[in-house]
Amino acid sequence: MQLDPRSLIAMAGFMSAMMAVVLLVMRRNYPPNIRGLDYWAAAPVLWLVSAVLFGSRGELPQSLTVVLANQALLLGAAVYYIGSRRFLGHGGGWALWGSVAVASTLVHIWLTYVAPSYALRIAIFSLLMTVLYGAHLRFLLRHGGKGFPTRLVQVVLALHILVLLTRFASVLVGRAGSGIMEPSTFQTAYMGAYVLTVLMLSIGAILLATDRVRTELEHLATHDSLTQTLNRRAVMQLCQEELDRARRYGHGPSIMMLDLDNFKAVNDTHGHQHGDAVLVHFAACTKSALRSEDRLGRYGGEEFLVLLPDTDAPAAHHVAQRIHALLAAGHPLDCQLSIGVTSWQGQTDTLDAMLTRADAALYQAKKRGRNQTCAG
Repeated sequence: MQLDPRSLIAMAGFMSAMMAVVLLVMRRNYPPNIRGLDYWAAAPVLWLVSAVLFGSRGELPQSLTVVLANQALLLGAAVYYIGSRRFLGHGGGWALWGSVAVASTLVHIWLTYVAPSYALRIAIFSLLMTVLYGAHLRFLLRHGGKGFPTRLVQVVLALHILVLLTRFASVLVGRAGSGIMEPSTFQTAYMGAYVLTVLMLSIGAILLATDRVRTELEHLATHDSLTQTLNRRAVMQLCQEELDRARRYGHGPSIMMLDLDNFKAVNDTHGHQHGDAVLVHFAACTKSALRSEDRLGRYGGEEFLVLLPDTDAPAAHHVAQRIHALLAAGHPLDCQLSIGVTSWQGQTDTLDAMLTRADAALYQAKKRGRNQTCAG
């Protein structure tokens, strides 16, 4: 049985209403640093308004069922695009697409009341939506990453662009039809594609936001909230994994234990906020001295652990000297520190043994007067 366009419009309205509720609840309960959810929640509301107005064709004036209905549909797609921009940390969009919406409104008023032409309305609106979806797709391809939620939205946008271009081509060959409620196979296919697009774009937004929350929770579970270094559990796990890898391939890591000298005096003299700033500065300087594959973790308090994969003792000592140099550059938050270094000693070496040696070397650096590196 073939669904008539009015039934499909009602289905699109129902989908929009459900998705709007879900996204509004997410916006209310998700962390405020996940931007764009308010725009994504507003998009299906506009699509719902559009569906209600389209479905009222013949019962309400054309200013609502033609002009406003099309503009609500266009604005919904624009708001969704702006939501994607906000979500990925980009601004802009309102000036351009707001102007396009105003121009589109004027064109629809002209083609509805002054020079009525259903075919021309369809052609112009299809091109506008194609450009909008194309801009959105281009933006996601450049900035959206490669995760499944992003790929889903990209595929939906690309497929609907093909539908819109097909609809535009139908006008060119004189098969635009007589109206949106025409019970033709082509009109039914177009409306069905619209329903699926509304649903899948909303699902894509939900998946993107959920994936961001999951990523942030994973980050919180593995990182120190102050210094943004790995926490003790995470860095210890990576050390163990690196030792397991070393036993397979025969190339082991070095480990450094770093402890800020006289840090208690810093807190007592300048306060804990200053002490926290010193820790953040220390972590930033240390990270800048490391390679991309090296890992820095907060071991506890003012003590940190550095994992240097596939690094021998001389190379590890060189890294330690770079860290000392970076923290003696004259910055107001520069600090002195003692470092204990140890390197993997073969197949029988264990993480506990390496940590014991690094800790003993650190103690030796403290005993010798601090602000230096010792090997163990």
